[in-house]
Amino acid sequence: MAEKRNPPARPRTPKRPTPKPKVAKPKPNLEKVSPSDVELVTTKGTPGKGGGPGGHSWIVMAGGERAGVIYINLIDEPPIGKHASIQIFLNQKSQGRGVGRVAYRLASEAGQYDEVYAHMRKANVASRRAAEEAGYADVSPSGFTQLIMKWERKRQ
Repeated sequence: MAEKRNPPARPRTPKRPTPKPKVAKPKPNLEKVSPSDVELVTTKGTPGKGGGPGGHSWIVMAGGERAGVIYINLIDEPPIGKHASIQIFLNQKSQGRGVGRVAYRLASEAGQYDEVYAHMRKANVASRRAAEEAGYADVSPSGFTQLIMKWERKRQ
């Protein structure tokens, strides 16, 4: 009996062209916001976003417009254990204008905790710089995948 052979494979042609990745455009030099133009407005928050026990939640306002939200939660996660953790989310048009560094500082000072930790991806350079300018320092354990930064209330 003769062996049946498959025809050689033809290269597939897609039905539509493969989309190319978007080229990252440099952000234009955005006008920086004056620290006095940034304020936090207390809000109720939701569970996991400042609304739980020991949590705080604020709307970030810049120049009278909503710029984002920031909240502090009390969490219990390794490698630190039980601690206050801050998270910030800024609207796209508020990013790169200095709003984050002021909001980090204001929220940390307004919260009830003497130590606040910020967890972020190591690749998130903008958040790292904003946190550093607000007084946070890198306390990541060696080999840990995330960047962990810590703020401490200044004693008077």
